[in-house]
Amino acid sequence: MSGNYGKVYLVGSGPGDPELLTLKARRLIDSAEVVIYDQLPGKAILDSMPESAEKIDVGKYAGNHTMTQSEINEVLVRKAKEGKMVVRLKGGDPYVFGRGGEEAEVLVAEGIEFEVVPGITSAIAVPAYAGIPVTHRESTSMVTFITGHEDPTKEESGLDWKTLAKFNGTIVIFMGVKMLRRNTEELMKYGKDPKTPVAVIERGTRPDQRVTVGTLESIADLAEERKVKAPAITVVGDVVNLHGILGEQLTGAEF
Repeated sequence: MSGNYGKVYLVGSGPGDPELLTLKARRLIDSAEVVIYDQLPGKAILDSMPESAEKIDVGKYAGNHTMTQSEINEVLVRKAKEGKMVVRLKGGDPYVFGRGGEEAEVLVAEGIEFEVVPGITSAIAVPAYAGIPVTHRESTSMVTFITGHEDPTKEESGLDWKTLAKFNGTIVIFMGVKMLRRNTEELMKYGKDPKTPVAVIERGTRPDQRVTVGTLESIADLAEERKVKAPAITVVGDVVNLHGILGEQLTGAEF
């Protein structure tokens, strides 16, 4: 690796509540010379970026991708080769459906030093704030994470809906709002009980968090009626019933 290059930190910011940032993530953000970010960390965290840092928005918004992934990779490489201390700020965890692994591969190929800083994944934290533990001794001892929005260039889906329909644990779906109806129909087509509880949690852990609860057969209609929008996490399984018992958690600490 060149001694003249800077270093890139692939930083997970967690699900959105700024108090769920790790100490390391906070320190690196505050020290960054360049922050390359998208919208997923949320307004509170994005507003806390240092004024002294160069800020580059690479967010992928509905119908408007600021940059392609290849272009993002190029920016990471260019800024590091300028000798800068670069933070690539991501929502959740960089390696859980965050494309951090792809970016890390590019950095290795370019001889650029990098470090991954894990974040609290929204797959666990967002349901928790909605009163939904993803595992529960009396409900399920298994959980699986899937993406509801696969790479559109793939010839075939990487999701085995037949196996998922038979899965007796909790299914947590990332980025699944747009494909919610298709996803629920696929599960029912392969035999999953239409009465299986489902929750869609928008903007989880943030002050404007909103939870929509239904079943496999009703959740798509409910989501349309309530105009559910991304970012959101979908939870499928009996643990969703605990939402009505445990309630929702307020964002931020109260002393």
